[in-house]
Amino acid sequence: MALEIRQQLKLSQQLVMTPQLQQAIKLLQLSRMELVDMVQQELEENPILEEGQENLEEKDVREESPEAAEAEAPAEQVQEVEGESEGLNDIDWQTYLEGYNLGGSTADSYEEDEDRPSYESLLTRKTTLSDHLMWQLNLARIDNSHRLIAAEIIGNLNEDGYLTATLEEIGTACEVDLDAVENALALVQDFDPAGVASRNLRECLLKQVKTLGMEGSLVESILRDHIGELENRKYPAIARSLGVTLDEVLGAAKVISGFDPRPGSQYGQEDVHYITPDIFVYKISEEYVVVLNDEGLPNLRINSFYRNALAEGSSVDEKAGEYIQEKLRGAVWLIKSIHQRQRTIYKVTKSIVKFQRDFFDKGIEYLKPLVLRDVAEDIEMHESTISRVTTNKYVQTPQGLFELKYFFNSGINTTQGESVASESVKSRIKEIIAGENAKKPFSDQKIVEILKENGIDIARRTVTKYREMLGLGSSTERKRLF
Repeated sequence: MALEIRQQLKLSQQLVMTPQLQQAIKLLQLSRMELVDMVQQELEENPILEEGQENLEEKDVREESPEAAEAEAPAEQVQEVEGESEGLNDIDWQTYLEGYNLGGSTADSYEEDEDRPSYESLLTRKTTLSDHLMWQLNLARIDNSHRLIAAEIIGNLNEDGYLTATLEEIGTACEVDLDAVENALALVQDFDPAGVASRNLRECLLKQVKTLGMEGSLVESILRDHIGELENRKYPAIARSLGVTLDEVLGAAKVISGFDPRPGSQYGQEDVHYITPDIFVYKISEEYVVVLNDEGLPNLRINSFYRNALAEGSSVDEKAGEYIQEKLRGAVWLIKSIHQRQRTIYKVTKSIVKFQRDFFDKGIEYLKPLVLRDVAEDIEMHESTISRVTTNKYVQTPQGLFELKYFFNSGINTTQGESVASESVKSRIKEIIAGENAKKPFSDQKIVEILKENGIDIARRTVTKYREMLGLGSSTERKRLF
């Protein structure tokens, strides 16, 4: 086969994602905490950026008039970020910096020292299960070999306090026989909290029975031989097997319900993360006002030293000038992207308030079906932009704190021919279950009938799906005899 060189022209269109466009899209979908972390990283990496203080008078004006922040934006309508970056090198940066307001979000500082949190609250940490057990181990009078085995056992406990490794694995790791491991395990199982270092639920509960001095009782017999029937609430079968009355079994089951099946959870290291809303919705007279939450976001601006160096022009080295130009473009684009992100969140929230006015006035029962396209058409943006903006963004409303995605849900037809939001149906199911008789809980079919009486006609499998999404058990699991 002969080889030949040939030229061929081909015309095609493709979407090019510039770094600036990628950054703008990324900023849209970041949560508030992620945005703060990202800005702090940019402050460390880009010397052109610095964090400044905002003029208090300007801040007061913006707080008094939420619409003033939107009015400060360029006169043209806010459009989605485009990837056009041509002509950046031809921009007169000095004139641009003098005419463009580079002020951003602000962070209020503590005015007085007594307002600052104490150093103890900043430096201390919660005691973990491992710390608590090791403290007890260090106080125990045992030889070093058993102390090493016990420490290995403590190191193999999960967050609930259960032993995740086998005795053989611990013996191999410590190079000892099983008898030594069992002795060390018995020592750790006597530590507080009761039931720690157990290998299964039965052993955990029996250890708590021993701690309470209830050996030989009906409670111990049920846990030792009938824990399966207890889990399925087969109380009559337990009574017949043990030759006791049903009331005695119910009394023992009530005692067992007070035991802790997860003894290590009280020492869990999970910290509570409080949600800071990105935007507030206030009701003033008969109108709802949308206010952006700028607290905690750094106020970005261009460093005055580099601004002056750029103004001098000829006195700056060529490579240094290129470096400053590159960093300056990145800084300006970041500030503009953050401003656009805030304006977009503001516009989306105002649109949601317009569509869900009944919800803000009356509550969750009046939440209407809403899809991304409705808001996208209202503010003339793409659905993907709305999806990114509503991800991990929270709004504080008179009805409570909600994620922006909460207001977008499918509709369910009623018997009157109207449409009701799925979240409203879930709320109604939760109310029905909360008001039921615990001894005779409603079945899913019964809930269907109750909803139908209230004008909501849905299938039983839909009720089951919504109930499971709410984390509610079946009628058998919800049944309580005591």
